[in-house]
Amino acid sequence: MTDTPSRDRSAGVPPAVAGASRPRTPLWAMLVGTFFGIGRLRPGPGTWASTATVLLWAAVAYALAPTVRTPIAFALAVLVTLLGIPAATQIARGSAAKDPQFVVIDEVAGQLVALIAVPLAWKSFVSSFILFRAFDILKPPPVRQLEALPEGTGIVLDDVAAGLYALGFVHLFLRFGLLR
Repeated sequence: MTDTPSRDRSAGVPPAVAGASRPRTPLWAMLVGTFFGIGRLRPGPGTWASTATVLLWAAVAYALAPTVRTPIAFALAVLVTLLGIPAATQIARGSAAKDPQFVVIDEVAGQLVALIAVPLAWKSFVSSFILFRAFDILKPPPVRQLEALPEGTGIVLDDVAAGLYALGFVHLFLRFGLLR
């Protein structure tokens, strides 16, 4: 046997790492990360997830007393963000993709942020949806820069920032009477 380096892909990689397979994604992470499978819908899984979020929030919000809607929307956005980051991290590691398209919990978190304190009216919901999707796609600064954060943090926080942009614009439109 010679001491010449191997030309396979594991050359230079420690033996314990060279033969290692990707970690298996836990079921909880796949369910959360894909928002219970919505991330598998085509085309545009992010749009499907945002649509489902608006519809679910509308159903929940109409059942709540007006005084608790905003705190619950805020709490849900925080909860989904905190669950979404580790779920997205697990899926990214398991799939070896930086931001797998089927991970849509980030859209759920961002859309929930965009719905905080929004009146229960179809125009407010549609505006929140359109603005969130636009900011999520266009990624104005610092939204794009947040994508560079590691793993699930970058996957989720860029959408939370897009949600904050949408939230700000919806509330500006409401303030100036452009939405009723």
